[in-house]
Amino acid sequence: MAILKIYETPDDVLRQISKPVEEVTDWHRQLIKDMFETMYDAPGIGLAAVQVGEPIRLLVIDLQEPENPDDPESKVIKDPKVFINPEILETSDHEVPYTEGCLSVPEQYADVMRPDRIKARWLDENGERHEKEIDGLLAVCLQHEMDHLEGVLFIDHLSKLKRDMVLKKLAKQRRKAA
Repeated sequence: MAILKIYETPDDVLRQISKPVEEVTDWHRQLIKDMFETMYDAPGIGLAAVQVGEPIRLLVIDLQEPENPDDPESKVIKDPKVFINPEILETSDHEVPYTEGCLSVPEQYADVMRPDRIKARWLDENGERHEKEIDGLLAVCLQHEMDHLEGVLFIDHLSKLKRDMVLKKLAKQRRKAA
């Protein structure tokens, strides 16, 4: 397994439209392992293949939760999920704001409105098809990661003013780090 490079805005790779996966192979399964390792290392809760330079319709999510939320020392329960060629079939009319961040727009956060419930279809790492209604944080995260497959970042959902503020903060942060 390997830690992969996560591309950051304004890199053009992030604006590419990802291609469908024709057949799930061992290469894809290795990429999935590397993506999980990269995501956990970052740390994050979701990562699309295009963010690591592979513009294919594949993403991973893990909404890890502590075994006991009241105990900060509690063991974390991992729940890795793989989505290959995901599609949103239906969305609820009810949208909710969620404060989103992104490993490709590091340390920047903003509220984004998204449907709170979706019906999705996808393949897993074994090529098995799934179709399910999803809600809550998983629905928000899946929509965020699927945006990456279309070359869209969470900041694209913001007003021009808010987007410019986020990009300005990001530029300032990079200057400080240099």
